Parts: sequence; C-alpha cells; structure tokens
Amino acid sequence: MPGADWKSEEAYPDAKKAEAEDIAWEWLRRNCEYQRDYMALAASKRSGAMAHQFRRQWGLSFRS
Repeated sequence: MPGADWKSEEAYPDAKKAEAEDIAWEWLRRNCEYQRDYMALAASKRSGAMAHQFRRQWGLSFRS
C-alpha cells in the first residue's frame, strides 16, 4: 500500500488477520538495503549464483 500512513489503523484494516509472511513482506519491501540489492539484481543479467545469494541473504529461500 504505497503512501499509506503505517501508523494509522485505518490504512491497514486487515492487519489483525495478517499472517507472519504478510508482516515480513511489509517490513522487507520498505527496507532500503533490500530495495538497493533488488535493483542491482534486476539490473544484472540475473546469474543463478547472484539470485541464489540474494535469496539467501534476505531469507527468501525456504526448506521444502
């Protein structure tokens, strides 16, 4: 929700129904370092090793 006032309960009416993954994503997408790293990855040729490192660094790899 770009531009939403994160301190306003009205901006997030379903927050009480949020799962851990939803909260984690909201935190991650606002993180300046994550944004910088994502932009660098997107601008690269997306080598498999670079994408793997990105996922590992940011906790985006999950056990199956």
